[in-house]
Amino acid sequence: MQTKRAHHLPWRRAGNLADNNLSADDVVRETGWVFNNETGNDLTLKEFVDTGDKEVQRYIRLLELGNINFESSTLLEIGSGIGRMTSAFTNRCEKVIAADVDSAFLERCRQTVARFGRIDRLNTLHVVNGRTLALNDNTVDITFSYITLQHCQPHDALELVNQAIRVTKSGGTVVLNFRTWVLSDVLLVPLGIAMRSLWKVSIVGPRLARWRWSTRFGWQANRLKPDTVLAKVAPQLSDIKIFHSKKRTLKVFLSSKNAIKVIPTNRINPSHWWLVAQVS
Repeated sequence: MQTKRAHHLPWRRAGNLADNNLSADDVVRETGWVFNNETGNDLTLKEFVDTGDKEVQRYIRLLELGNINFESSTLLEIGSGIGRMTSAFTNRCEKVIAADVDSAFLERCRQTVARFGRIDRLNTLHVVNGRTLALNDNTVDITFSYITLQHCQPHDALELVNQAIRVTKSGGTVVLNFRTWVLSDVLLVPLGIAMRSLWKVSIVGPRLARWRWSTRFGWQANRLKPDTVLAKVAPQLSDIKIFHSKKRTLKVFLSSKNAIKVIPTNRINPSHWWLVAQVS
């Protein structure tokens, strides 16, 4: 049984759409805001997947992942959705495990990969409670997550980070995206709390959990600074790199036996940062 957490509600509403007889293109048009904030009556699944292909290429370059031998690696993607980036990963990696809180999304993910990727390289994993990965220790070579951990409650996000490290092999790489504080959060975070409360209201909640404008407020579930995350996991990691936007200053004050490199770069949202590290 899925836990009744407010931040799971919009995914389930979109998942209900993905679970009916709509075509994949219809699902993108109906729920595209869930994944890439695009809307419009002419959106297609191919255009949707193309944005994921481009972002996979971009982040491999920006996050200095070019030395990873993807061709012989198993990659776990936490928060695959219906496969926007998953297809690109299956075209690069020996094996991909797509994990998501919604089982309907995972079925659509398989359909997406069958059209645009390598379905023979794909396995899926239902994250039933939103925080635990049903995988053995030391299972994958790379764990990747983008625009997912910010939608979890803080304790769930931190537990997923622990889980990501647990299932990644020694010497493997974790590539995890987070959202941190910006000035607009003075308004966005309280609005998010209020919206998640409204999602639970029996009549109006289901509608609010499907509309784009309301879900963007409700998704303001957490803001995690690098120090907060590293305080929990730094001893388990080495070669730690924090990537952030050149448009802002992001400091790490945590003292660690391992050197922590803070790297400003282009084409990262000012409210985002990435943790890239090897598992010790």
